[in-house]
Amino acid sequence: MPTPTTPAAPVEEAVLAPATAMDAVTLHVGDLEGMSTYYANAIAMEPLEERSRGRQVHRVLGRGTTPLLRLVHTPDLPTVDPRQAGLFHTAFLFDDATSLSATVYRAAQDPRSRFVGSSDHLVSEAFYFTDPEGNGIELYTDRDRDLWLHRDGNLVMGTEYLDPNAYLRTHLSQEAVDAGPALAGRVGHVHLQVGDIAAAESFYLDALGFEATVRGYPGALFASAGGYHHHVAMNTWNSRGAGPRASTLGLGDVAVTVPGREDLDALAARLRARGLTFADDGRAITLRDPWDTQVTVSVPGTTTADLLAR
Repeated sequence: MPTPTTPAAPVEEAVLAPATAMDAVTLHVGDLEGMSTYYANAIAMEPLEERSRGRQVHRVLGRGTTPLLRLVHTPDLPTVDPRQAGLFHTAFLFDDATSLSATVYRAAQDPRSRFVGSSDHLVSEAFYFTDPEGNGIELYTDRDRDLWLHRDGNLVMGTEYLDPNAYLRTHLSQEAVDAGPALAGRVGHVHLQVGDIAAAESFYLDALGFEATVRGYPGALFASAGGYHHHVAMNTWNSRGAGPRASTLGLGDVAVTVPGREDLDALAARLRARGLTFADDGRAITLRDPWDTQVTVSVPGTTTADLLAR
């Protein structure tokens, strides 16, 4: 008869589950009403819920029932220093070219927007703006994943010219513009400014569990879960050598969603093994990256109440 064996200890999961996704980004803002109306008019979001906490007002905006952004009114903080670590841009993902073009048109029409450029990245088509308080915004749609190419272990991404006027002439419809926040949208990825790529890799890949998709791009690293082109990107283009962030306006929290509690357990094991400090409330793990940017990893079903409690 077979010899009894002791069950093997569970193997530590080294990477995030393929179904991992990004959640609503938090921004500290100086002008809550001005920033709220900007994201409502230019990006077609609508206020979902708000809560006062002491002198702060927290307001969640989104499309439908999907939270996309939490604005925290912190008027006493200094403005963003573009050379420090923090947010490069929040990337809002749309289902198709028509929905994307309607949002790009809205953003371009708002005099408070600063249009930064547009690019065909081979895996996606993207348009870039800056909001009134200096936070970067990307509006994009993905190409079919079957069209993505890989070379030498890296996803092939590019920065080809994309004519914004030609794109709008081809895809824009009045019906989509009028639909506004009724059209779906979500946070597709978050691009960060960091002080050092190696330290960013140690935290976002080795500890959190994202996997590299593009290495070798000068001063940047792209990473994802499940083979997506990227859920997070880190660059040192403006912030090389930056240390921990000062308390300023701008990025307040990067939010990631994993499929279930077992994924949080695996993350907690990775963090303990690396001696990283974190908080775990049962539904979410919260910690800070090497530049003192807060990162929240939670299970699905984040409500506006959950966001407002962070």
